[in-house]
Amino acid sequence: MTLQVSIAKVLPGFTLDVSWEVGNELAVLFGFSGAGKSMTFRMIAGVMVPDRGLITLDNRVLFEQPSGTDLSPQERSLGYVFQDLALFPHMTVMENIRFGGHGKNRKLRDGEARMLVRRFHLSGLEDRFPSQISGGQQQRVALARALMRHPKALLLDEPFSALDAPVRAEMQQLVKEVQKELSIPVVLITHDLNEACGIADRMIVYSSGRVIQAGTPAEIVRHPFAAEVEQLVSYRIGLCEQKLGPC
Repeated sequence: MTLQVSIAKVLPGFTLDVSWEVGNELAVLFGFSGAGKSMTFRMIAGVMVPDRGLITLDNRVLFEQPSGTDLSPQERSLGYVFQDLALFPHMTVMENIRFGGHGKNRKLRDGEARMLVRRFHLSGLEDRFPSQISGGQQQRVALARALMRHPKALLLDEPFSALDAPVRAEMQQLVKEVQKELSIPVVLITHDLNEACGIADRMIVYSSGRVIQAGTPAEIVRHPFAAEVEQLVSYRIGLCEQKLGPC
């Protein structure tokens, strides 16, 4: 399974022009705020339209311009966890998870939702509303809802930024387990170099709407290609050494 992205978008004061691909691995988009990472996710998901380019998933064209191919978000076989989670406040935990399987046979959908409740340790919380559960529990609900679509790739936009350290570590491990179990591309946005070093198989570094380096965390941290990459990683390199291990 491979997610391939080669897209461009021109906006007032900002141009995005990026190309990368991710296979059955956990990749991190890394860079300063405003570099175009979330914009890239919106285009992959089909909620924003590139000016030109190509997006494919599992050899299926999701977007191509100038040919005019542009599948709707519902047709793209993607799971997307937004930075703000976007849980429905008027729906219970179970209703939020079931919503991810919208359009499926009701009996099948209910069975899958119950399985995900158990898988993500949400048993006993099914009838609570998002405001009645913790931040970590909300994260698990959002991830379970995304997986109800049986996605061929998973996009996670800064999913752990609001969590304290112990819950963040738990969620990082959970995402790594999900990637291994499903063998799909998982792409995660983070500004936290320590998190990237601990979770990523591969890092893709953004700067001002461009990809300026891609490689393993060890390659990025220890052999930055450009001044921008060195600036991004140099002042935090000590945090990653024990995670990266020997050169």
